Amino acid sequence: MADDRPPIDRRGSAAEDAALRARLRKLGEQIGALSPKPKADDGPSAQGRGNPSNLARALRLSSEFIAGILLGGFIGWLVDYFLGWSPWGLIVFLMLGFAAGTLNAMRSAGLIRPQSE
Repeated sequence: MADDRPPIDRRGSAAEDAALRARLRKLGEQIGALSPKPKADDGPSAQGRGNPSNLARALRLSSEFIAGILLGGFIGWLVDYFLGWSPWGLIVFLMLGFAAGTLNAMRSAGLIRPQSE
């Protein structure tokens, strides 16, 4: 089976090699012209890759959001337990905790200006 293949002639002339290199260079330039150019400020940190502070920020935002919900739920449970308003305290304060968690996360992200004192 291997004997059925024609022999490969690896002897190319220098002119053919030069022409091939020129075509490859020209093709590379055309591909480079079509691909988007990275901006000067586009680095790994600008794209969000490899920057550990992005993970810290994500954890901070999610913890503030979850803390608002948990605190609202705890306060609602306490209101239900001591005042006997059985699910209404929990429902109302869970919704207030959700709103407070969302507001705190948006403030931390810089989407809303913090309250001035």
